[in-house]
Amino acid sequence: VFLFSCNAGLLELSLGKFRNVVLNRSSPVEAVTRDIASNVTVIVFQVHAQQSDVVISFDKHPSVNSSGIGVDKGLVSILRLQQTVCTWYLRALDVSQVLSTAISIPYMERDPIPGGCNLEFDLEVDPNIYLDYTLVDTHIKFAPANLGYARGANPPSCDSGTAQNSRWRLRYDVYQYFLPENLLSEMVLMSHIQKMSEVQSIKANGIKMLSLTTDDKTNVYFSSLPGQGVIYNVIVWDPLWNTSAAYIPAHTYACSFADLVDNCSTLSKPSTKVFFTTLAVLGLFTCFFGHRFWKTDLFFMGFIFAAFFFFVFITRITGLGYDVRLILTAAAGIVGGLLLVASWWRFGSVLLCMYFIGLVLGFLFSSVVFFTPLGDYRVFHDDVVFWVTFSSVALMIPVLFVGCPRILNIMASGIVGSYTVILAIACYVYTSLSYITLDLLRRILNDYFSRAYTNVPFQRNDFIILSVWTMLALSGVTVQLRQERSKVPFPPHPYLTWKRERERRSTNVLDPSHHIPPLRERISNKLLHIKEFFHKEQPAGERTPLLL
Repeated sequence: VFLFSCNAGLLELSLGKFRNVVLNRSSPVEAVTRDIASNVTVIVFQVHAQQSDVVISFDKHPSVNSSGIGVDKGLVSILRLQQTVCTWYLRALDVSQVLSTAISIPYMERDPIPGGCNLEFDLEVDPNIYLDYTLVDTHIKFAPANLGYARGANPPSCDSGTAQNSRWRLRYDVYQYFLPENLLSEMVLMSHIQKMSEVQSIKANGIKMLSLTTDDKTNVYFSSLPGQGVIYNVIVWDPLWNTSAAYIPAHTYACSFADLVDNCSTLSKPSTKVFFTTLAVLGLFTCFFGHRFWKTDLFFMGFIFAAFFFFVFITRITGLGYDVRLILTAAAGIVGGLLLVASWWRFGSVLLCMYFIGLVLGFLFSSVVFFTPLGDYRVFHDDVVFWVTFSSVALMIPVLFVGCPRILNIMASGIVGSYTVILAIACYVYTSLSYITLDLLRRILNDYFSRAYTNVPFQRNDFIILSVWTMLALSGVTVQLRQERSKVPFPPHPYLTWKRERERRSTNVLDPSHHIPPLRERISNKLLHIKEFFHKEQPAGERTPLLL
């Protein structure tokens, strides 16, 4: 339960209890925690806002070394002997009013101190997680912790060696927590940030992504999820005393609330919606009738294959805008689809066409495999291991189905066609299923994306859309199997069929088609017939009515 509190600029805080407060720029709020027990040696004070920066400080007039600015900021107060009261100051940085929530968390002398061995940031003891993001990845970093110590004692040295009696025995667990999908309000964040602030609630609600030792760098990368709220935190653990402490949780939506275009409420550009909606219409048709309309199926698969690799190519070598690249990609996809159809018409090779179709299905299947938690194993952060494994899984599909190409084609058209519908839905409603292929595209286009952990939320929307995908794919495969069970596996070679028909007509004089005039003469006769139809009959001499 949250209470709004701020009487005459004073915010009374009880240890471990959240309080909501509205901050303004002109007058700071004094936050006070009283009646601190003698066994408490450290208090971590923190404040959180959704999008507007707040200033937090030890003094009413903050200085660089005694304050912090941001949406998720905290301070560590090292208690003196006999100290029972702690005071901090809060105010908004730029805007007139900011809704925020604050809490003070106590720790004992054996608990590690988050950020106690800070050498990089301004605060002497810095418990904050510093977060920055791009549309591709999110980067968090934090200062190393120190061992806890009693009130009035000197802090343990941060550079006294790597023995087990130093900070080098500490371990760091990085946690991730997803806010509910499509909910971007301040109150949603305020109600969920509390679940990632204290050690026990972090372990109960967060997802443990990885563990670091003191030898590892204290920075981690994650894939960005624009429009999806994510909270990160770190628990530092002392294995000797089996005690833990939490850093200050940091949140991001990987987007801007203030931008008029491409903000957190806009899931995709209009050009993206047009592209994937059009592709979904063709994909839905292919899902149910792909094998029956063989050339349409070839065009669809050739479009996907050519468009994907052309988009990668043009993005890496040019600096063109996104909309221009998407138009060129669509054009390249059309050319690729037509080329695959033309190759079938000229060569009639089922194996060649099924190789491309099998690769498209294998590509999607391998992407699904690495979309699971398997993809976040550290071994796959190595590009060589990842691409060798990914290619092997993708090539496995056409190899396994080499003896039954019709089944392969029906499965490919059903599964791939239905997935394009999911991509179109993702343009209008947030779903993590779009990241099946998007994270792979990010890895191809960005040299350093391999270091990012690609975990995504799987919530109610995702279960519904996954059910839609499964239903469409199963229905499409079932309908096509029933349609094609009594027909030949594939249509005959079109070029040879045309050639044999032409030779037959030229040699068999008994065949009525032998006497059909050439195409040019038929067109000329047709045009002449149309011209005569509109020609007005001229009078031929005098005309009189018949006399009875």
